[in-house]
Amino acid sequence: MTGGAEEAYEGQGDGRDAGQGGGRPGHIRVMVVDDHPMWRDAVARDLAESGFEVVATAGDGEQAVRRARAAAPDVLVLDLNLPVKPGVQVCKELVGADPGPRVLVLSASGEHADVLEAVKSGATGYLLKSASTEELIDAVRRTAAGDPVFTPGLAGLVLGEYRRLASEPAPAPGGGGPDAPRLTDRETEVLRLVAKGLSYKQIAERLVISHRTVQNHVQNTLGKLQLHNRVELVRYAIERGLDEA
Repeated sequence: MTGGAEEAYEGQGDGRDAGQGGGRPGHIRVMVVDDHPMWRDAVARDLAESGFEVVATAGDGEQAVRRARAAAPDVLVLDLNLPVKPGVQVCKELVGADPGPRVLVLSASGEHADVLEAVKSGATGYLLKSASTEELIDAVRRTAAGDPVFTPGLAGLVLGEYRRLASEPAPAPGGGGPDAPRLTDRETEVLRLVAKGLSYKQIAERLVISHRTVQNHVQNTLGKLQLHNRVELVRYAIERGLDEA
């Protein structure tokens, strides 16, 4: 892929056929954001050659937000160190949109503070740039399916932060009063496994249900509890001791 790829990709449709269903790579729309042109183009090329539909690229934070809103990718492969607007701010602005992309951070930094800040901003996964092309391809596919993806060693860090947050008193959406939303037995069961750190795929295998059904239960639970992402959901569950059940 040659320089100027961001212009070449921009505006290639805005449909979101089946990318977030985690199907074949060709059904997953991807956008790559990095301020280094050679790296950005190489990642975009590798993903395109693997069958993903690369719908846009961008070299700074403002450009990323604008193009992501126009191109509607399923997965945003995002560097944190961006000019104009940092990657965590890009993540915050885009993840809450409807529809919004799932974000896979691809960064040179393995610093704990960077990882935790990215996850708190709504990122689904965090991969170091030292990862192989095969690891990146697998991570993008899993991110599109809603599974948390982390470079080995970082998943434990994130779960530990969930537990730390849960130990701090905070008002919980939905509360525990008589008007609190009621979860079904299955939703509670899925929530318990999410709190234990299992991926959606692992939960599906454990409960002998489809990956899509797990996703639906999680989305229904988020809606009932008025929560916005997996970080808030895990905190809610740990506060109620569901991870220990």
